[in-house]
Amino acid sequence: MRRLRLERQTRRSEGRRGRRPARALACVAAATVVALTASGCVTVHGETAVVPGATAEEATAALTGFVTAFNRADKANDPKLDAQQVTGPLGAINQAGLKSKSVTQPEGNPEHKPLELRDARFLVPRKAGWPRWFVADTDANRDDGTPGADNRWLVAFVRNGPDQDWKAAHLVILGRDEVPEFAEADGGLVPVAAGSDALAVAPGELSERYAAYLKDGGTSPFAAGAHTTEWREKRARVAQRPGLATQFLDRAADAGDFAPLALGTADGGALVFFASRHFERQTTSPGYRPKLGPELRALMKGEIKNTVTKEWVSSQAVLVKPAGTERDAVTFAGRLQGVVAVEGS
Repeated sequence: MRRLRLERQTRRSEGRRGRRPARALACVAAATVVALTASGCVTVHGETAVVPGATAEEATAALTGFVTAFNRADKANDPKLDAQQVTGPLGAINQAGLKSKSVTQPEGNPEHKPLELRDARFLVPRKAGWPRWFVADTDANRDDGTPGADNRWLVAFVRNGPDQDWKAAHLVILGRDEVPEFAEADGGLVPVAAGSDALAVAPGELSERYAAYLKDGGTSPFAAGAHTTEWREKRARVAQRPGLATQFLDRAADAGDFAPLALGTADGGALVFFASRHFERQTTSPGYRPKLGPELRALMKGEIKNTVTKEWVSSQAVLVKPAGTERDAVTFAGRLQGVVAVEGS
């Protein structure tokens, strides 16, 4: 009965939000919380020519604009200052994190360190019409002087029309040797359609299948690891805590700027960015209340009596193998998540 009530509550919540873009910039992953279908031909306003999704000048300007706005917002703890440069799952996480900090640190971020994204390589797929997108493969200053100093930040940008701005929708952080070799054709990189049958799992199916796997486990295309088997095991342990009933509910997030982005790799597979939503409901025994820190209270609606529900948005990047792969067809390259809403009852 509790699961049923939670599912009904979630459906009403999703209806109110209409799946709009809801850690600030996620790894910055734990420290500073720090897509659009990768389709083939889309005809808009008669634009049918297959061309690079962005020029070098456009990509450079988009990256510079994002970093500049992010730094202003992070320094001031003001989500309005970079709201026009972010979207999708990254935007939801970023905006919620800044909203929380605007309450807990209204005078600004005393630990602000300007973000730098340098040594940029732009991965620009060739496609027709809109939306268009590209990935900036960069070196960040966040890990300077550490063993991970050669990590690469891959930021995916999307643009929905000629009069729209480029916005950052996804971020994944990989070791330099973990960045795959990408496929090329006709002088450009290759996008993979959401419904493509060239992969073991079509990009458009990943969000639904991930949510189903987290709920039921069983046979799945996902390789064992921190974001699959280990996460399910951790949830099982949390659910067994005495005096605190914890329920989990997972939902796909694959519409609009939350839709997947897939870039073909040289081995016939793809690097795919996709999103999902996750809900955690905690209910205490009579006379007790769930504990909630000030960062989460800043996002809370309602009043905690004995129940609190947290909504997370997760942005993940996975390597998907070619069609015909039987085992470990999908391997997680990275995942960022952040709480975007809290409700007490």
